[in-house]
Amino acid sequence: MSLTAFVTGASGFVGCNLVNELHRQGWDVHVLARLTASLDDIEGVPFTRHTGDISDAKSLENVIPSGADAVFHVAASTNFWSRNNAVQKAANVDGTANVMDAAIQAGAGRFIHTSSFATWGFPDGVFNEETPRTDRSDWINYVRTKYLAEQLVLDAVAEQQLDAVILNPANILGPGDRHNWSRMFRMVQQGKLPAVPPGGGNFCDVREVSRAHIQAFHDGRNGEKYLLGGPYAPYAEVIRIAAGILGQKVPRLTVPAWIFQALSYAMVPFSGIGGKEPDITPESAMMASREANCDSSKAKRELAYRAVPLRTMIEDTIDWMKDQGLLK
Repeated sequence: MSLTAFVTGASGFVGCNLVNELHRQGWDVHVLARLTASLDDIEGVPFTRHTGDISDAKSLENVIPSGADAVFHVAASTNFWSRNNAVQKAANVDGTANVMDAAIQAGAGRFIHTSSFATWGFPDGVFNEETPRTDRSDWINYVRTKYLAEQLVLDAVAEQQLDAVILNPANILGPGDRHNWSRMFRMVQQGKLPAVPPGGGNFCDVREVSRAHIQAFHDGRNGEKYLLGGPYAPYAEVIRIAAGILGQKVPRLTVPAWIFQALSYAMVPFSGIGGKEPDITPESAMMASREANCDSSKAKRELAYRAVPLRTMIEDTIDWMKDQGLLK
């Protein structure tokens, strides 16, 4: 008898890859999606669609199959523009609370929560799950709301309401990326990158992240967090590799963080016309100016997590973008 999964965020980058991997492993898959959400990236995969919105608690009533083996809560807002902070809080914090309540009511077996390595707040040096977090980046709404969502999950575990595991991926690359690093690659391809960001971080393959989610159901420990990292690289190196693959040139010099930040503030008044998010905001500029280097040893030991070479991940992302017509 197959296991039953309920997935939020199936129209997103990690979510669509997770649904495809669940299907490959023989799960009966149910997904939550807004009425207007496109599920083209899981087209051809059998699943049951439930219409709802994580920020609307009423729409979640009775949508999770009773006794579902796992609820994979992947849906989140990755906004880095302060104009959308209220909507982001409704999705990341209130939405997590709503999905947890629905999972508890349905008697779900295990709750797998997708978070981010950014919730540690960019501590100095290499960090792992035992490293204390800092609040130096909590002015960035994404960091703050993802951290608050984690606390909701951990509180529910402490109160024995949920059996839950939290996964904290680093920078994610791979097929299905329409809005994250793919945005930077489009800027490189179009010659619109104003400067090379000064930060650096770990990179992980979305397909390995998806497999880790499923392994977390089987082998993750209740109430534990798992960092999903990979090769560390300065962001300038990532852009250099992408530019080489795309046959484009990029600025040679990495600008100081304060200059990169100043450029982002200069772009906001001109790019926000009509509600369109600027290509670079003060929040995303700060994220790109930080260095975050995490240790994934725990996930490798307990979840059979695997790192993938950086160039392979970049090539796979760009190849997929070309297939989708996202790069011309």
